[in-house]
Amino acid sequence: MKEVWTLKYRPDTLDGILGNRTSVSALKSLAASGSLPHLLFFGPENSGKMTAALALSKELYGDESELNLTYFNASDFFDQGKSYLVQDPRFFRILGTDDPKKIQKSVITIFKEVINEYAGIAPINADYKIICIDSAESLTPDAQHALRRIMEKYSKTCRFLLCAKSVSRLIPPLRSRCVTLFFNYVSPEDLGSYLAEIARKEEISVSEDVFIEVSLLTGGNVSKALELVQAGFVEAQELGTALTPGMIQMQMCLEEESTFSELFSAAVLEKDFLKCRDKLDLLLSDVGYSGSEILEQLAEVIHASEADEFVAAQRMIKLADSDSRLIHAQSERLHLENLISNLD
Repeated sequence: MKEVWTLKYRPDTLDGILGNRTSVSALKSLAASGSLPHLLFFGPENSGKMTAALALSKELYGDESELNLTYFNASDFFDQGKSYLVQDPRFFRILGTDDPKKIQKSVITIFKEVINEYAGIAPINADYKIICIDSAESLTPDAQHALRRIMEKYSKTCRFLLCAKSVSRLIPPLRSRCVTLFFNYVSPEDLGSYLAEIARKEEISVSEDVFIEVSLLTGGNVSKALELVQAGFVEAQELGTALTPGMIQMQMCLEEESTFSELFSAAVLEKDFLKCRDKLDLLLSDVGYSGSEILEQLAEVIHASEADEFVAAQRMIKLADSDSRLIHAQSERLHLENLISNLD
């Protein structure tokens, strides 16, 4: 039980991927042919895009998968910026310093140099390597045009695999160079069967009602479902009772309420911006909340806070302004970070 189930049961083959049968079937055909085009995986957070990317790499390269797959997150460049990039040792040679204030290059220049350098590295015992760019919707239009040119330049020895929540923010010339595959959350039936199989492997007894409740609460999000069942079972063991649907509901509520309360506290009481960013990362990337959903939950926390009516009203106005900006936002994270830095 000590091992995290989301990692323990993450499939490393295409055959092991749950749901998304059309996209997985297409990937199996491409892998079998040995002729891989540039790829674009799109779909909601935690819908299996990166799992499919890792499984595809394993299918193509076997034990040399890690040598031929390079991963970057566009959000690190264009949402988090230089302060975050200096923490990655891969970029030190290009940045030349670990002090973000001393970096003279623009973020887009850094991005182009990094991608150019890694795309130019020869594959190991293979015809081509793969560069995976996650959160591709965070790329600015200029960065996307630059990436398109890099894709053309290294087309003989490098394939690009882009992962995005939506294709609407990607320029048509970039999309047209990729085979696009959609990933979504799995059906309640598939998720229920999968959770039952995990329970058998872990040798734990869980009623079907629990799996039904988990499927409803998570909407088919496999990662979230595994986290809920594992956390719920640990709690049930401590209480010396069987895991029930009610315990799953309580686990879901406590987990989310705690995270939003901690985000609010870090922004207003502690004024700890780095902690706020960590909480936003958790909510956006790990849990899969949209910007609007985060604002809705923050509104609930503000209503429940002990602030006087005037202060609470001012904070609600700031939330409303942010909600309006998110409609046309290129980066939800930037607007959310701006909000929490001015929420006190």
